[in-house]
Amino acid sequence: MKLKTTLIKNAHIVNEGSVFKGDVLIEDTYIKEVSESISAKSADVHVIDAEGKYILPGVIDDQVHFREPGLTHKATIETESKAAIAGGITSFIEMPNTNPQTTTIDKLEEKFEIAAQTSWANYSFMFGGTNDNLDEILKVDAKNVAALKLFLGSSTGNMLVDNPEVLENIFSKTNLLIAVHCEDEATIKVNFEAYKEKFGDDIPIKYHPNIRSEEACYLSSSKAIELAKKTGARLHVFHLSTGKETGLFSNKIPLKDKKITAEVCVHHLWFTNDDYDNKGTLIKWNPAVKTKNDRDALWKALLDDKIDVIATDHAPHTIDEKNNVYTKAPSGGPLVQHALPAILEMYHKGKISIEKIVEKMCHNPAMLFEIEKRGYIKEGYFADLVMVDLNNPWTVKKDNILYKCGWSPFEGTTFKSRITHTFVNGGLVYQNAKFTNVKAAKRLTFNR
Repeated sequence: MKLKTTLIKNAHIVNEGSVFKGDVLIEDTYIKEVSESISAKSADVHVIDAEGKYILPGVIDDQVHFREPGLTHKATIETESKAAIAGGITSFIEMPNTNPQTTTIDKLEEKFEIAAQTSWANYSFMFGGTNDNLDEILKVDAKNVAALKLFLGSSTGNMLVDNPEVLENIFSKTNLLIAVHCEDEATIKVNFEAYKEKFGDDIPIKYHPNIRSEEACYLSSSKAIELAKKTGARLHVFHLSTGKETGLFSNKIPLKDKKITAEVCVHHLWFTNDDYDNKGTLIKWNPAVKTKNDRDALWKALLDDKIDVIATDHAPHTIDEKNNVYTKAPSGGPLVQHALPAILEMYHKGKISIEKIVEKMCHNPAMLFEIEKRGYIKEGYFADLVMVDLNNPWTVKKDNILYKCGWSPFEGTTFKSRITHTFVNGGLVYQNAKFTNVKAAKRLTFNR
């Protein structure tokens, strides 16, 4: 499908550490020109006046669970990618713990086929490691797949990789970036049994961060980093949740030269254990939301560049599932529609600059995963763009939540910033709370 030529005029363009007033010309799928002033060359050019609005590169979310195949009562690639587009996320990397799990090449290709038919956003998937699928891991082409995901805690099915010899083998032999969930299962098990003995199944949710403790996180993260240093593997540690873990990471070298990187998720930057009384199991995540001191330390490490990426770990469950007692309520929640507005709220509070938001949510994921021609507002790059009105408040309500599960931990929250337009590969797919009939998503490719 031939896309229109679009000229965005008078925008505040946020890119590579600066904000400047200018225009962006989109031709077909690419950014043709970025300049202080561009004139429409013909009457066929679709002109959008962005006066007073900000243009950001499309957000790249490096960690989502869209639940397809096998768990589609919770979510689908179509429903969640659509919610992502409304939240300014134009590319996502999805996790392997679906049903069946993405631990063979055949199952991986089946997911790519589903996304090619239904996704609203650009897509890639992680391949899943187990204790016995090294042969399959070694077949994965690093140019076509985002990364290898290893659960070193909190896994589903047989995806807990807990055999030290297998782990060292994987770290030594794969040339894929290895992304890890780090929580020590043995520590968690001891903590859980103690609380289960005291409370039965109905453990008060406030004890969740005691069960999935700082010790469990730090022990697992430090072991993974030690193994990466020993083997030379390229390691990315997902969703840091403790201040203690931030000491494991460095800001001494630029991101492009780092072999060991880290991510923090929106919920760990927003909520604290004080919110369990009000939100209950709706904010039950693994790793757990912890203390205000932990949250403050995560913010400091993010701003100091010890933490490289902000992501969502979007992981929806139905409201009935979440409303169970502690032992039966699954961990995870939906976030892609509200992640960028939530972080922009922190910009309004003076916590982070808009340039830093773009660095952590757009530039760095593109650099870290070596994603081809995305994450920046540059001539010759794919036209994945988000237009934001920073002063157009709206409140999260049931009737504007797009997740298939129909709820959000941000329900009732008023955000000052609103996503007004989302472009994917040059196509205007979302405009003023409505989706257009343009679907322009592509499979992500990698410069490796």
